[in-house]
Amino acid sequence: MDIQKFNIIGISIRTTNENEQSGKDIPALWDRFISEGIAEKIPNKINHSIYSVYTDYEKDHTKPYTTILGCAVESLDLIPEEMVGITIETAYYEKFIAKGNLNDGIVINEWIKIWNSDLNRSFTSDFEIYGEKAQNPENAEVDIFIAINR
Repeated sequence: MDIQKFNIIGISIRTTNENEQSGKDIPALWDRFISEGIAEKIPNKINHSIYSVYTDYEKDHTKPYTTILGCAVESLDLIPEEMVGITIETAYYEKFIAKGNLNDGIVINEWIKIWNSDLNRSFTSDFEIYGEKAQNPENAEVDIFIAINR
C-alpha cells in the first residue's frame, strides 16, 4: 500500500540488533517516553497514536539504525528541545499486524518473522503504530509498516 508522507516529532536513540542491544535500548526509550510524558509535550499532534519509527539504517536490520518514539504532527516548525523531527517520505509499504498480549513479546515476534522473510525491503523508514487497538496491553493490535521496493 502507498502511504503518503507524514511528520513525526519524538525522542530517539541510535541502536543495533547486534548482541541484542536493541532489546535494552528500545525498552529504555519507551520508559523515558512514558515517564517524562513526552507525548504530552509534542506540539501540533494530528492524533493520539504513538509511532515507533526505525530509520537511518546503516545497511539493513543487522546493522545500526535509529529508533524514534513520537507522534504524528502537522509540521516540523516547532520541535521541542531534546526532541527530533523527521519526515517519512511517501513510499510503498507492506502491513503486518501483531496481535495479543504486548507483554508476551508479540511485536518482537512479528519482527522476527519479518527479518526471516524474503521481503524486498528498502530500509528507508519502517514504523509501528500504537493506536486505539493497542490501549489494552493484554489484547492489543499493533500495526507494523515495512517499506518495500516495488
